[in-house]
Amino acid sequence: MPLYEHVFIARQDLSNAQAEGLVEHFGTVLSDNGGKVVESEYWGVKTMAYKINKNRKGHYAFLKTDAPASAVQEMERLMRLHDDVMRVLTIKVEGHEEGPSVQMQKRDERDRGDRRERRN
Repeated sequence: MPLYEHVFIARQDLSNAQAEGLVEHFGTVLSDNGGKVVESEYWGVKTMAYKINKNRKGHYAFLKTDAPASAVQEMERLMRLHDDVMRVLTIKVEGHEEGPSVQMQKRDERDRGDRRERRN
């Protein structure tokens, strides 16, 4: 089956639990249609470059999936209809990279850098 990567932005006024619940919900939509979520990451609340629907921030989530095109189309359709989801980006990839995404690596480096500065 083809491999896909999805990033979506949810409204800022959701709680972290609700935003992570959206990831699980759309994962079940994929599995119900014959696909599977290989890995998912919740990136947290981030400031956007410009306002979307009067929101300056949003909950970002990332999914790596292995699913047929029909399952991906159904998931995207439901994401676009969902009131809490503001933007969706899906790309087809040749293979999934091992380990955490670049966004998660940046967060780890920031955390380690802060600890080093405190020790000095």
